[in-house]
Amino acid sequence: MTNKLSPTSTHWGNYLIEANRQQLKAVHAYSADLEPSPLAQSLLNSFDTNCRITQPMVRAGYLKQRQLSDGSMRGAEPFVPISWELALELAGDALAQVKQHYGNQAIYAGSYGWSSAGRFHHGQSQVHRFLNQFGGYSFSVNSYSCAGLEVIMPYIVGQPFSSLMTQVPTIEDIAENTELMVCFGGIPLKNTQVSPGGVGAHSARSQLKKLQKAGVSLINLSPIRDDVVDFLSPTWLPCRPNSDVAIMLALAHTLVQEDLHDREFLDEYCVGFDQFVPYLMGEADGQPKDACWASRLSEIPAGTIRDLARRMASQRTLISINWSLQRAQHGEQAPWMATTLAAMLGYLGLPGAGIAYGFGCAHPVGFHGRLLMPFKVASFPQGNNPVNCFIPSSRVTDMLLNPGKTISYRGETLTFPDIKLVYWVGGNPFHHHQDLNRLRRGWAKPETIICHDSVWTATARHSDIVLPATTFLERNDFSGGSLDRYLSPMHRVCEPYANSRDDYLIFSELAKNLGFSETFTEGRSEMQWIEHLYQETRNNARKAGVELPQFQDFWSGQQICLDEQLEPSSFVLEDFRRDRARHPLKTPSGKVEIFSQTIASYQYPDCHGHPHWYEKSEWLGAKRAEDYPLHLISNQPKTRLHSQYDHGKISQDSKIQGREPARMNPQDARSRGIQDGDVIRLFNDRGQILAGAIISDGIRPGVIQLATGAWYDPLEPTDPKSLDVHGNPNVLTRDQGTSSLAQGPTAHSCLIQVERFDDELPPIKAFHPPQQITIDELPQQK
Repeated sequence: MTNKLSPTSTHWGNYLIEANRQQLKAVHAYSADLEPSPLAQSLLNSFDTNCRITQPMVRAGYLKQRQLSDGSMRGAEPFVPISWELALELAGDALAQVKQHYGNQAIYAGSYGWSSAGRFHHGQSQVHRFLNQFGGYSFSVNSYSCAGLEVIMPYIVGQPFSSLMTQVPTIEDIAENTELMVCFGGIPLKNTQVSPGGVGAHSARSQLKKLQKAGVSLINLSPIRDDVVDFLSPTWLPCRPNSDVAIMLALAHTLVQEDLHDREFLDEYCVGFDQFVPYLMGEADGQPKDACWASRLSEIPAGTIRDLARRMASQRTLISINWSLQRAQHGEQAPWMATTLAAMLGYLGLPGAGIAYGFGCAHPVGFHGRLLMPFKVASFPQGNNPVNCFIPSSRVTDMLLNPGKTISYRGETLTFPDIKLVYWVGGNPFHHHQDLNRLRRGWAKPETIICHDSVWTATARHSDIVLPATTFLERNDFSGGSLDRYLSPMHRVCEPYANSRDDYLIFSELAKNLGFSETFTEGRSEMQWIEHLYQETRNNARKAGVELPQFQDFWSGQQICLDEQLEPSSFVLEDFRRDRARHPLKTPSGKVEIFSQTIASYQYPDCHGHPHWYEKSEWLGAKRAEDYPLHLISNQPKTRLHSQYDHGKISQDSKIQGREPARMNPQDARSRGIQDGDVIRLFNDRGQILAGAIISDGIRPGVIQLATGAWYDPLEPTDPKSLDVHGNPNVLTRDQGTSSLAQGPTAHSCLIQVERFDDELPPIKAFHPPQQITIDELPQQK
């Protein structure tokens, strides 16, 4: 059978797939992509027979007792293979009964947008459209990645975070205008492999070399040295995790104390500085936020902090804050204080200077330049949700455990619904949620959990009805989005694996059983929808002065680049600085709000009306550190996207004795008798996991780094605090909101202890299918 090269798109790049309809042979990068991500090679493991789900499955206890089954047995009981007909009947009956007896508010639809780069086969859009037409569902807002930024930024600068993400100062402007970059959390090059849409051409490394050539100085304020690449010769200031706001406040204190702040800029473009200064200088609470105070908290020398403030005032500076900063207790304060500091320096709105909200946290953030997509790329329409009940996304366990409880959020009081059915499509909460043992307790509460997945993730293993979904390699689609300038056809390169089906086909059949097939499908097949969405995109592009090829020409070709048709864009803060009257910010004052009267009116004890340092309950400066003296940094992995393709070659090659690698400082390792390559036990009062030790002086003492995404693998599934043998850090992380304002995740406020693991190593079962039995083998009821 002849091999064929077919175009496709992933969140880590666009590629040409060599396949013969039955098997993948090779993955080839485009010539336009000079720095292709190695993650693509894990695609060759897409059809791993140990990991793929072969046909619909139902948990044994659920098949016997349906909604009356014991939810605490999820993840422990065997599965029963069943027909598609029975699986859809079970799912449809469960949905109909919840709607009839409890109302649609009792359905929670979980999904995350990373399941596919395609515009049609987008898991989130598919499940939301289906449930909207079924009568609605309780939903989530904000993300695990950026909840603090998403909530706080409209209050400060009147812009949604999604807009600010595309308006980070460009490499060209930095190289031409900027002398100093101060990077809180660094610019981790590993994060630039990925994008929320496709990536037509990676260029982060080559672009960063322009900064090296231009002589831009970089300061890396991070517990991890390689958060800025070595070739940029950064100065590493290894601060304590969660101390960033204290350092920023001390820099601001020095600026005021030495009269180095730009009072003219503050008066003209900002409001609330005068209300902030008494707190900064200690007049309000008796504690000046000076360099000595910050040094005690951060362990960065006071003189270093003062010298850095003076240097920032004398050299055009760009402050970069990594998204990781706001995934911590009181995480909203970091972007607020960083914006305040940039305003005090007077650099906001200057080319190459001011502030970058997440430079390098994904490939487009800082590396796409000024050529922004001026039109909307169409996606599968979700419709309107008749139910107006929502939670912040990272409060899902709170919701499941505490129906009827209220929480504060953005000035509102939210009431948790009583969820009877969870429908999850695309995404893996047993990867991205915190405190997985607590999640397991909450996950046991609903009557029914339905999941679409292609592989046996922990989410699939903890579901009642598992519907096997195809991967993007087994279906047709096209990619494109606001963060990239490429559009790519996505051809089906292999037949659907075993008895798997795409989400659209699954929902079409379910909608047919439930009586709304015609409105869900609108009479269109997969390819008819793809052509329809492409034509809508083409019309949008034409209105913006961009010409796209006819569909057949696009579909028969490869990725296309729109650079030659795009005009450079100006950024909101630049327009605001150039002409404040014509381009006011969309804040109540029309200016940057150092003090927000709106936030102050909420009267939250953990988020006042201006940037503030709050004592942390879980960090190296807390009493809890006496029992758990190491701070865990669970950052993004280098060898996969979140938990995707953890079974793939690139991720598997990084494991140590089969466990996820954890880096720790030689001093911490030596005091515990740990050597490079040892298996170690990481633990706190929330749980315990195994990992493989890497000893590195690139980690400051008192810190251990373990990437997210290792597939959750508890040794004893029925034990509420079972040892996870594979190394998922979210067994250990803290499941509490950032503050009453955003209620975002706080995974980076996490203390643990570590010891060498000398017992017999338990086997890793995450990459093998769960136990399966036939219907005839079901235990008979007494």
